[in-house]
Amino acid sequence: MDRQEIIDRLRAFPYDRGGYWVITGGAMVMYGFRELTSDIDLGCTKKMADQMETDGWLYRIQDNGRRWFKYGEDIEVFEDWLEDTVQDMEGIQVISVKGLIRMKKSMGREKDLRDIALIENNLKKENIDG
Repeated sequence: MDRQEIIDRLRAFPYDRGGYWVITGGAMVMYGFRELTSDIDLGCTKKMADQMETDGWLYRIQDNGRRWFKYGEDIEVFEDWLEDTVQDMEGIQVISVKGLIRMKKSMGREKDLRDIALIENNLKKENIDG
């Protein structure tokens, strides 16, 4: 999925845009650090998670006690997963660059460490304030 496909998919997403934010790979695409992502990961408020549960979406309780939802084929929603703040990008809330780096560090997988290096290299080139 490219940036426009993410935006289009989220414009069709039936939940209040104020109740969720794009994280991880989707955020990488929204900021232009990467061209494509295979799915969209979202953080959401407890209120939205409650609504998704009421609406019957498949979920499981994670080790941290928060819910994880699978919405269709390509959207995963993580209850209350937010580092730092969000910013508005074309009407879609996206985790801040600083928060994205924090998330990637907390996951610590090899691909996340590569993503952090990519983000930091891009920040140096563009002088973007994270």
